[in-house]
Amino acid sequence: MSEIGRTPSSHPVVSWATLGGRARAWRVLHAAWSVAQLWCLGDIWVSVLKRRRSRRLWAGVAFLCVEGAALIVGRGDCPVGPMQAEWGDPVPFFELVLPRRAAKAAVPVLAVVSVAGIVALALRRPGLVARA
Repeated sequence: MSEIGRTPSSHPVVSWATLGGRARAWRVLHAAWSVAQLWCLGDIWVSVLKRRRSRRLWAGVAFLCVEGAALIVGRGDCPVGPMQAEWGDPVPFFELVLPRRAAKAAVPVLAVVSVAGIVALALRRPGLVARA
């Protein structure tokens, strides 16, 4: 640590025990949201490879588009970040699980993978369905 209570990334050290109720709830909600997004992204790519389409797939595409719009509003950062800091949690979510440099790269990388998957869905038409 470069200063007492601070990491080299300049975010104060915040543990689960020191977080307030809102900050804890936000972390749990944000974690669930992130897992759901990764599930949707995986479903998109499985659907591309299998040439499968479903309502669940299109719901996942819509979910990722909502996230994309939120990131545009936040200029690449979570638009709820300032409110999260007010609640006592100044650490960006990805920095909880990744080193700072990787965390900053995660958003653009995931955005490219998401857009590529959605474009691939449009270009790779559904296959014929064999019925028994």
